[in-house]
Amino acid sequence: MSGIEPKELFETLFHESVRAADPALAMQAFMPEPPRGRLVVVGAGKSTGKMAEAFEKAWDGPLEGVVVVPHGHEVSVEKIRVLHAAHPVPDEAGLAATRTLFDAVDGLSADDLVVALISGGGSALLPAPPEGMTLDDEIAVNRALLASGAPISAMNVVRKHLSTIKGGQLALAAHPATVLTLIVSDIPGDDPAMVASGPTVPDRANRAEALQIVESYGIELPSAALTRLASPQADLTPPEDERFEGNEVKIIASAAKALEAVAEKARELGIPAAILSEAIEGEARDIGAMHGAIAREVALKSRPFAKPVLLISGGETTVTIRSDGGKGGRNSEFLLALALSIEGVPGIHAFAADTDGRDGSEHNAGAFADGSSVMRMRQNGRDPRQSLANHDSWSAFDCVDDIFHCGPTGTNVNDLRLVLIR
Repeated sequence: MSGIEPKELFETLFHESVRAADPALAMQAFMPEPPRGRLVVVGAGKSTGKMAEAFEKAWDGPLEGVVVVPHGHEVSVEKIRVLHAAHPVPDEAGLAATRTLFDAVDGLSADDLVVALISGGGSALLPAPPEGMTLDDEIAVNRALLASGAPISAMNVVRKHLSTIKGGQLALAAHPATVLTLIVSDIPGDDPAMVASGPTVPDRANRAEALQIVESYGIELPSAALTRLASPQADLTPPEDERFEGNEVKIIASAAKALEAVAEKARELGIPAAILSEAIEGEARDIGAMHGAIAREVALKSRPFAKPVLLISGGETTVTIRSDGGKGGRNSEFLLALALSIEGVPGIHAFAADTDGRDGSEHNAGAFADGSSVMRMRQNGRDPRQSLANHDSWSAFDCVDDIFHCGPTGTNVNDLRLVLIR
C-alpha cells in the first residue's frame, strides 16, 4: 500500500474526481452540428461557467446567448453574456437573469438551435415565481426546502410546480427552435429532468406528488405557494407534448464517472478500492454512522472487505435543521457522525467534500476525520455530540484544523466520500 499520508491522498483523489467531472474536458465529444439558423446558448448552474467557456472555445462559428452562474464565479468568454445570481437562496439578480434567458430564446425559428448548459445549482439561480407569488415567496419556499431534510429530487419536484421556467418551460418558450440540453449532473441516478429542476427538460411529476412531498416532510410553505399547488395552473406540460419533439438531452459529466476515476487513481497508488454507491441519499448523520459502522467492521474483523481498502461513495445527503445557529454543511455533518462512530478505532481515516468546492454555510469544501477526531475536539473544549445536535460541524472540525478548502471548482457532481482503512 502507498506510503502517502491520508490527507495528501484524499486531496489527490478529490482533485482527480474534479478533473474527471471537468466539463471542459468532456464538452468536445458533445458538440452539435451547425444549425441552418442562429445558435443561442443559455444555461444556469455551478458548472455552467466552465461549460460556457468550453463550448465557446470548441465552437467554430457565430453564436450568442447568456448563462447564469453564482456570485463570485469568474467566467472567461467573449460571445456569451454571463450574469451572476445568488445560491443557495435566490435574489433579485436571479429574477432579472431569468427574464434575460427568456428574452434570449424569444422569437426563434425552426432553423435555430438552442444549446442549454445546465448544472446543479440552477434551481436557485433561476427564480421565476408564477402569478400570485413573489420573489419573497420563492425565497421562503427555498429556505423551507433546504431545512426540510428532503432529498434533492423531492425538493425539485416542489420547485417545478412553483416556477414559470422549471419543468421544461424554458424549452417551450424556445419553440419552434430545437433544444439540445448538455448536463453536468448532481442528481443521484442522473435523472436529467431533476438537474436544476429541468428548465429545458419536461417531467411527468404532478401537483399531487408535490403536495405529498410537502406533507411528508412537514414543509412549511407560504400561503401563496400552497394556493398555487392547489391550482391546475401549477400542472406541468407532459413530455409527449409535440413542442418537445426533436429536442435532445445529453449528460456530459456525472458522479459515476468521477467515482470511477477516483477508484482507478487509488489503485494506481497501490490502494485497493471499492465503490459502495454513486447515489447514496439520506440524513447526513445517519449515512455517516452507517459508513462508520462499515469501517469499524473492516478495521476490526476484515469484513465485508479485506483491509487495506478505500471505500468510496457519492450522492447527496440531507440535513434536517432541528436547531439554529450552527455552522456546517452536509459533508461535515456526515463526517462528525462518522467520527463519533469510529472513536478510538485506529487505522481509519475519512474525508468528505462537495465537488463544487463549497459545503454548506461556510466556504470550505469539506473536512477530514479519523479515530482521534472526537478526542481532539474534546481536548480543545468542544463537545462533538452537542456540535452534531446543533448542526455545528464546521466549528468542530475547525477547532482541530481538519477543514478542507479548495475554492470553487467549476464543476458539480455532488459529494465525494472516502474512508480509508489501513
